[in-house]
Amino acid sequence: MKLITAIVKPYRLDEVKTALQEIGVHGLTVTEASGYGRQRGHTEVYRGAEYQVDLVPKVRIEVVVEDADSDDVIDAIVKAAHTGKIGDGKVWALPVDTVVRVRTGERGPDAL
Repeated sequence: MKLITAIVKPYRLDEVKTALQEIGVHGLTVTEASGYGRQRGHTEVYRGAEYQVDLVPKVRIEVVVEDADSDDVIDAIVKAAHTGKIGDGKVWALPVDTVVRVRTGERGPDAL
């Protein structure tokens, strides 16, 4: 199993959720996040004063899937989150040793 984690722009969340539903992903976790990458934030003007925004708002999406499905999930996220502009985000995968469904006690693939 793999834990797929994606950091994307908040306004692309609905597109990513739809893309994941279309390929059969039944559950995900979404967390508000903030940070910066190569762009190092940006400047904005508010009431005539310019100020630096160091931490850009993002959302973090986490999905646990079977190993065989991980490439399809990553591709779906990348396609749905892509705008072609700086700050589109990142996606990465980590191995998962154990998953347990708390309600039933099921383990492994049955717990997904």
